[in-house]
Amino acid sequence: MKKLIATILCCCAFAQVGFSQHICSAAFLGNKMIVNQYTDKCYKNELPLNATGELSVSTVYLDKNESKAVDRIPFKIAIKEQGTKTITMFSREDFMKVDVQKVLSQCKKGDQIVLLTLDKQYFLPHNEILVK
Repeated sequence: MKKLIATILCCCAFAQVGFSQHICSAAFLGNKMIVNQYTDKCYKNELPLNATGELSVSTVYLDKNESKAVDRIPFKIAIKEQGTKTITMFSREDFMKVDVQKVLSQCKKGDQIVLLTLDKQYFLPHNEILVK
């Protein structure tokens, strides 16, 4: 967990220094950040097809031991099909939160949920969620 938080801190520090106007954000299911594993080369951002709860994107508070959502931000959702790599909008609606089952009902295992921020000030480095 400490490695996960440290890596996220580095990503967000880069965002704040390299793109001075950016605010770090992350995807959450309920009050739990979805990114659940990092290595030095990749991250795991996965949800099972039977996941339940509210999907949201929030600015984050990060320190060495914890991560927590601060303020929800508006986002859009697209679905990237595994086989064709086609990305299709899930809805024209802007969301602050959405029942994840409504999104997952349009997915198959191997697809990816793609989250899009609506404002360039928000840095969302882990915006693709693999459906397991």
